[in-house]
Amino acid sequence: MIKNLPQTTHLLFLVLSFSCATENSKISESVSEFNETHRPQFHFTPAANWMNDPNGMVYLDGEYHLFYQYYPDSTVWGPMHWGHAVSTDLVHWEHLPVAIEPDSLGYIFSGSAVIDHENTSGLGTKENPAMVAVYTYHDPVGEREKRVDFQTQGISYSTDKGRTWAKYEGNPVLKNPGIKDFRDPKVSWIEGEDGSGKWVMALAVLDKISFYSSPNLLDWTFESDFNPDWAAYGGVWECPDLFQLKSADGTQKWILFVSINPGGPQGGSATQYFIGDFDGKTFNSESTEVKWLDYGADNYAGVTWSNIPETDGRRLFIGWMSNWEYAQVVPTHPWRSATTLPRNLELVKIGEDYKVASRPASELKSLRKSNQKITSETVDLAEELVELELVPKVESDFEIEFSNKKGEKVTFKKSGDTLVFDRTTSGLVDFEPRFAKIHTAPLNGLEVKSLRIFVDRSSMEIFVNDGEMVMTELVFPTESYTKLDLKGFESENTLHYLKSVW
Repeated sequence: MIKNLPQTTHLLFLVLSFSCATENSKISESVSEFNETHRPQFHFTPAANWMNDPNGMVYLDGEYHLFYQYYPDSTVWGPMHWGHAVSTDLVHWEHLPVAIEPDSLGYIFSGSAVIDHENTSGLGTKENPAMVAVYTYHDPVGEREKRVDFQTQGISYSTDKGRTWAKYEGNPVLKNPGIKDFRDPKVSWIEGEDGSGKWVMALAVLDKISFYSSPNLLDWTFESDFNPDWAAYGGVWECPDLFQLKSADGTQKWILFVSINPGGPQGGSATQYFIGDFDGKTFNSESTEVKWLDYGADNYAGVTWSNIPETDGRRLFIGWMSNWEYAQVVPTHPWRSATTLPRNLELVKIGEDYKVASRPASELKSLRKSNQKITSETVDLAEELVELELVPKVESDFEIEFSNKKGEKVTFKKSGDTLVFDRTTSGLVDFEPRFAKIHTAPLNGLEVKSLRIFVDRSSMEIFVNDGEMVMTELVFPTESYTKLDLKGFESENTLHYLKSVW
């Protein structure tokens, strides 16, 4: 979500009809070659125009559904729709028509989607349960009039696997109690100890998360607020997610994601998380440490898929790979923004503390088309799409440099107890003053045993110890990086060249 836009941005579209004609709401892949300068080749991007938060991620009958905040008429933020894509493998994506469009209640802001298997809402049947999207309505008229109740929660539903959608006639299902920022519902079914269950909504409300419950997705009751005084409060709280993870030793914890903008560790937007307990009404954190899901500058508003089969058992995540400090001015055309790689979240114990590890989804190995052993400190890169598997020397600092013939370079290194990512001379950097920065991340005693690095045309994702720590960063070289220099690594490492998904 975006907040605090200039007033002129909100007013610009008040004269528009909220209902777009069907022919204008379809994404045509023909508008894009999917091979433009800086176009990611193994990350999801819209064919054209603006994208931000991933929304409504849900699995059904062999398909991963990815909805996302989308403005089909420009490459900058505007009246929000839900774009839509599906995948059978989390790697290759099929673009579908816009799923949910603005209406008289407002723009369609972020939210979530569930499968109502027991037909608690009555919007489908037990034989054909509805896919139900729960999202925020953002009323620009109410905002212009300086009301504080211009964000409410509504639902739409589909009974044909997300291909067509109907708005619920009783919208909004959750009215605003008088709070300006009241948005981004993440809904899930929570089983009770007595075998009963209910729908639980985590909702971002200014600088706290409010929990609501419902028996049917239509009638909601307030349960509690979560806003400990020690958490990160640099900006408005957004895009929550609530779920359980189990560690390898069988320990089970509740996890609460909260995205925040600004206030991230590199400035701008980022996602903090809390580990603790949820009893169906109240979330309690077990520690008072601020934990960041990603220490890079460019992973925001990410949430997890619902309805993943128990036979799979993973908690799968994807984020918006950008930062509100410069998202609307990055040098890409005819689209703006990409998602992160899909990641499997796991609960790991490091020392005496539990953390959430973000591991690259196993399906990403299908991208590998060739590999070679790295046995020297300097490597000439034959292709631009790369995955590296590196082993640093024990208790040693290290340095990795990608460069091209124009002198553009990116450096990533370990210096003592700190990781450093330098993109100040990475290529195009002058489109926004806050982009050309050196980013640092504290290891806090974590020993770096392995690195896995994915290099796409305009991004690098660095996974330390298979995701015990992650840095996600955008870069915009004017030509591909063709040289790799390594210092401080063991004698044998691996380089994979990757296939384009387009």
